[in-house]
Amino acid sequence: MKTNHGLFLVGCSVLALAGCGPTDIASPGTGGNVSIINNPAPTPTPTPTPTSSAVVAAAGCPTIADPQGLTNSGTVSSSQGTWRVCTLPARINTSVTLPKIAGLLYSMNGRVDVGTDAGFSSTSTGVTLTIEPGVILFGNTGTSWLAVNRGNRINAVGTAAAPIIFTSRDNVLGLNGETSQGQWGGVVLMGRAPITDCTTGAVASGGTASTCERQTEGSADPALFGGTNSADNSGTMKYVQIRYSGFVLGSNSELQALTLEGVGSGTQFDYIQSYNSSDDGAEFFGGTVNMKHYISVGADDDSLDMDTGVQANLQYLLLIQRAGRGDALMELDSNGNEAQTPRQVSKISNFTAVQLQTSADNEAADQAALLFRGNSDISLYNGVVNTPNNECLRMNGSGGTAAATLLARSVVMTCNSTKYLGTGTYTATQVAGFFGAGANGNRDDFTSTLTGGFINGANEAAVTAFDVTTLSSFFSAVTYIGAVKDASDTWYAGWTCNSGAANFGTTSQPCTALPTT
Repeated sequence: MKTNHGLFLVGCSVLALAGCGPTDIASPGTGGNVSIINNPAPTPTPTPTPTSSAVVAAAGCPTIADPQGLTNSGTVSSSQGTWRVCTLPARINTSVTLPKIAGLLYSMNGRVDVGTDAGFSSTSTGVTLTIEPGVILFGNTGTSWLAVNRGNRINAVGTAAAPIIFTSRDNVLGLNGETSQGQWGGVVLMGRAPITDCTTGAVASGGTASTCERQTEGSADPALFGGTNSADNSGTMKYVQIRYSGFVLGSNSELQALTLEGVGSGTQFDYIQSYNSSDDGAEFFGGTVNMKHYISVGADDDSLDMDTGVQANLQYLLLIQRAGRGDALMELDSNGNEAQTPRQVSKISNFTAVQLQTSADNEAADQAALLFRGNSDISLYNGVVNTPNNECLRMNGSGGTAAATLLARSVVMTCNSTKYLGTGTYTATQVAGFFGAGANGNRDDFTSTLTGGFINGANEAAVTAFDVTTLSSFFSAVTYIGAVKDASDTWYAGWTCNSGAANFGTTSQPCTALPTT
């Protein structure tokens, strides 16, 4: 959730027609304000004469089960070749499959709803949107976003060799660079698991008496989430990239690359990359979330933001910021309603969180690489924090209500000389005590030897890991700290995209280009 410190800059970078000057625009693209896609005139970059390696547009759009079908929106060209564009209906009313077809892209021309909200307590399984491996979908306008409503599901399962990509129109046109961001909304899943911070209703310890619901930030029409089913199932996402998201939908209301709202533990997340979101890499609003292999690169706010009573188990996280950009690597809190339950309870293991900028301030309003505040219980295991020019940990106490708690095991941090910040009812000395350097494998004087920016080196390999299998059956057994054990551990390769901030190897393609096979 972006705070006001960056909102004006983000607004200027993505709302190119809203009065910002040309020097304020982060991307040289269109800003996503064109609803009909044709090859621009003049073409921004010359389209090459088609060769055997150039993309050739598919002959037409496939037939899908939904009565509204797909709209053939012509073709779009870039230096990579020419694609057929098939536009999704505004609402998908029947379970459909989007097949992978060579030379074809799927477009979202505004908000696309998967099914209709089934309500707070429904047990409906509704509509499922299935997306085949290798499919590319893009937001044709800034306000395009995918809304998977309560009681409906997404089945977006790619492969390591053929990830599913959600991206922007400017990315399709080949207009993006290293700083491009905020060009469309993002992917939003709305579930029926307990939340706090109600828009309507009230919490009741997360039990069956709870009537707490919220509305998606910035949504002009109802997009509700919340319920009492902790095991609710919103589908599966695996081997998925989400690029250049985070368009500002309303005042102080932005979408992230991935927004999970009241999502239950029946939902599966594995191998998810967020790239250059103008807000958070991912934000979880309540619910019961289990996720492995999450990568956030270049988020302009927090790499991971969790609040409103989320119960989360996360393992294998790479959180990497661009030089001189971004806020906290983690912001975990209750969003100002500390007296409400359920408390946020988050267990995070095997994470590598990196701010390698040369400037002294890369964490903006959050003031430290990790911010824990309010009504949140945070447990960190087997982690590496490498932020040599910044403070590592800030905790904020919250008056008479239960404040944030922290448990750390086998977590090592490379920080500036300040290391800890305490605000609210906490002092920096108290925060240092909560972390407990010198005990339980924790160190705040660590010298990082990461190679390639995120791969464990000799110093990381020397740290004894904590056995996380004692916490939950969700966690895999590990013998190392950090997200990547060594050079032979390449779970991140192939299904990701490369940028100046993070290079995942020769099997991953540039984020500024699209796969052509």
